[in-house]
Amino acid sequence: MLHPQTTLNCKGQLLSLEQPIVMGILNVTPDSFYDGGKYTSETSILQQAEQMLQAGARILDIGGMSSRPGAELIDAATELQRVIPAITAIHKEFPQAILSIDTVRAEVARASVEAGASIVNDISAGRIDATMYATVAALRVPYILMHMQGKPRDMQNTPQYDNVVEEVLDFLIQEVGKLRALEVHDVILDVGFGFGKSIAHNYELLRKMHVFQMLDLPVLAGLSRKSMIYKVLDSTPEAALNGTSALHMIALQQGAKILRVHDVQPAMEVIQLWQELTKSDE
Repeated sequence: MLHPQTTLNCKGQLLSLEQPIVMGILNVTPDSFYDGGKYTSETSILQQAEQMLQAGARILDIGGMSSRPGAELIDAATELQRVIPAITAIHKEFPQAILSIDTVRAEVARASVEAGASIVNDISAGRIDATMYATVAALRVPYILMHMQGKPRDMQNTPQYDNVVEEVLDFLIQEVGKLRALEVHDVILDVGFGFGKSIAHNYELLRKMHVFQMLDLPVLAGLSRKSMIYKVLDSTPEAALNGTSALHMIALQQGAKILRVHDVQPAMEVIQLWQELTKSDE
């Protein structure tokens, strides 16, 4: 029987993944696909952080650069101006909160961890900044390793795979090997829904997400309000909460340990219902 990792060491604070948890998305950007521009003042950032933590979020994921399809990379100085004040303020107000920095740059990761973050979430798997892996190893914090084909600017142009599940799995195995060689101890896997994948690719990955448990590492599901939901339903990100909850239940049944979400309370309810559903299995 496999015994996947069930604890993350977040700068000395142990985070249990015995039961699934929720990561709340806090974008301090003007242009993210769903909540861009909502959280730009310190007051609004702290109010949203408090609301998410009270609703049950165990991690807050703070991002200063949009990675929506078609987005261009911004410069490090702009990203730092957005995320460091937010992380500093949240860490001061809620010192026990576990904060994650959503960035592709080692410089931003380092400054964010110094300011109070204790997880690095990198959509590029070190492909945009070649120093990212070594930086995370030196920082000794958990790292979220995500698969993306291409870059946000062009990733949704013509995503192609012979076998999307095999290719994403092979990629993650290879990258975990590199991280292990650098002694990065806590790695979380993210198959990268919507990042260089067609709708069909996304659903194939969701159907077979259990396959990724062979790496004995926690799997994060980033499904919240994405186009794989609202395009199928012919709606909008704003109308995609119900569809998000439906796919969250499937992700939990497929072994996801972290749900990365815009809406914490509904995701907590899905986990509660999933726990009731699986009680008899224990």
